[in-house]
Amino acid sequence: MGDRARRIVESSGRVINKGVSCVVFCVLDLLDILLCVVFKVVDLVVEGEWKPCYCSSGSAKEAIRSGGGNILVSEHGGESKILSLSSTTTMSSKILRLEDISDTLFSRPSLVSSQLKRLHINDSSHKNNNNNSTTSFTVNSTIVEMLGRRRKHCHHPSAVAAARWSDCDCQICTGWNSPSSKGKLFVRTQGPITPGEMRRGGEDVVFIHGFISSSAFWTETLFPNFSGKVKSSYRLFAVDLLGFGRSPKPSECLYTEREHLEMIETSVLEPYKLQSFHIVAHSLGCILALALAVKYPRSVKSLTLLAPPFYPVPKSAAAHATQYIMSRVAPRRVWPPITFGASMACWYEHITRLICFVICKNHRVWEFLTKLITRNRLRTFLMEGFFCHTHNAAWHTLHNIICGSAGKMDAYLAAVRDNISCKVTVFHGRDDELIPIECSYELQKRIPRANLKIIDHKDHITIVVGRQQAFAQELEQIWTS
Repeated sequence: MGDRARRIVESSGRVINKGVSCVVFCVLDLLDILLCVVFKVVDLVVEGEWKPCYCSSGSAKEAIRSGGGNILVSEHGGESKILSLSSTTTMSSKILRLEDISDTLFSRPSLVSSQLKRLHINDSSHKNNNNNSTTSFTVNSTIVEMLGRRRKHCHHPSAVAAARWSDCDCQICTGWNSPSSKGKLFVRTQGPITPGEMRRGGEDVVFIHGFISSSAFWTETLFPNFSGKVKSSYRLFAVDLLGFGRSPKPSECLYTEREHLEMIETSVLEPYKLQSFHIVAHSLGCILALALAVKYPRSVKSLTLLAPPFYPVPKSAAAHATQYIMSRVAPRRVWPPITFGASMACWYEHITRLICFVICKNHRVWEFLTKLITRNRLRTFLMEGFFCHTHNAAWHTLHNIICGSAGKMDAYLAAVRDNISCKVTVFHGRDDELIPIECSYELQKRIPRANLKIIDHKDHITIVVGRQQAFAQELEQIWTS
């Protein structure tokens, strides 16, 4: 009788959660549309021009005219996909590959959006019938417009304009604009490190943080707890990813996987002459770690992945893999709270910009209040990672890395399994509500030699924070074994 009652309560809870979520997210859909108009007006007043967003898309011809260059588009089953855009300027002959752009940036179906789209389609069909116009495919013009702006800045983050009015302009957030930064990532180091000097003996370790975080996630927890041997003979590199922490936050960047990797290469691998190295990565950083390992198969000595966001895509959803991943990461539910937060971050471009304006632009006030209330008992390194980013960086990184990895992860894992002999260790907190533990089990199925360690009573953050001394010892064992 007890089990039956529990099942009834759980079933009722799911129904209530679904019903309440439907109402809440319909309201949020409408609010996001309203904020789109508000931000466009404010952008025009403050910055003197309309800024592109992903709420609307133009025709392919309009996108070509607005963006310049050559756009290659392929159609599959009536859907269009941008393959690449070639710059025609003499400044750069580099091809900007857009297969790294996730369609979840401009296609996030919901009840409200589907109704608006239906009205738009009916109106367009009426106009086409009256004008006898030919059928054309559509692409999102926002991407092309942003890339057009990027070409004016020679594709270099340091050449891009400073923070927008809705972003923070403090020294921590804009220090990357100074000539001394040279447009490279902010890197915290420990050990016998001399830039430009070839490494002779010893070990190198690259640490990659997760989404809305910073290098402090590692340096404030693990670095102080390593043994004297590691501190004296290992070179440790913890990066602030592009768009986060103290690293460059270019406003016209699309924050693709390719751009993140290139910045790690030019900021760490090349200047410090890393020939072989270990990688430790958390959450979203695991995707970049796998991509880095595939690109440097002979250099990576070990892979340590914490809470990797690997969601296998079933064959039935293969044609819409990015949308499937988004539905898993952000299922539009109000409960549990962490799922509601993920859904807000993934689905609403303008609501999240408002949140970033309130929190990130005013992070110094929030940090002061937190220190005042807690009397400095609470360590603030997690706050720095949470506050010090721009909406543009967080929005594009979330979609282009997590959702955009849908068609790449299986290939990455197969390459690590078959072509790379490095040691693979996976850690996952049993109580992790953000990245389900099944993600790590599925990853282990793809790489059978991977050593999976489930940590009881730990979640997405406390898998490191709170057990940093034990985890530092576990890493040392991995590196020396």
